[in-house]
Amino acid sequence: MTNTSPTRVDFWFDPACPFAWITSRWLLEVERRRPLDLRFHVMSLHLHNIGNELPDWYRDLVDRSIGPVRVAVAAAERHGEKVLRDLYTAFGTRIHERKAEDFDTVITESLAELGLPADLATAAHDPSYDDAVRRSHEAGVEPDSGGYVGTPTLHVEGTVWFGPVLRAIPRGTRAAELFDSFRVLAADPDLFELKRTRTGNLRFD
Repeated sequence: MTNTSPTRVDFWFDPACPFAWITSRWLLEVERRRPLDLRFHVMSLHLHNIGNELPDWYRDLVDRSIGPVRVAVAAAERHGEKVLRDLYTAFGTRIHERKAEDFDTVITESLAELGLPADLATAAHDPSYDDAVRRSHEAGVEPDSGGYVGTPTLHVEGTVWFGPVLRAIPRGTRAAELFDSFRVLAADPDLFELKRTRTGNLRFD
């Protein structure tokens, strides 16, 4: 497939979601080999799971995840949505690759790494940002569906998808070929679901 015009891809993430992290790194690989107009947006596992019964370990993660999400929204409000790509990379590198569990430290270190104002960290514990989080979160939902797709969510040329959910990050030519195949499937108006049993461990290399 040799498409010369950029493919619009809107990607919604929660910094704490490992599947979103893998999908995001795949898209960055694709971006090196295919013309993409790739844009990052925030969604929230915390909002998605309000009222849901969860295992204790997952409830702890979900409740803590709202901190980085609020900071991401605050940074986007102050510096524009383009800041989200690098801020998410800074968050995700620490959370998923370095296994950092103290999200306040993740936030502080990430802001410092990017030269962003340190006072943005206060947003992590400020519920006044939750309306902005909800607006970004709900923008990921398919228009008029009233439903929810999950993390990660992709909008590709007007179609809305949960996933692709990957166990490892495709690299090089394989990443581009997988995206080419995904575009073909995403363009079919009759396809709405494709799934198989999860196996193996997640890999972030």
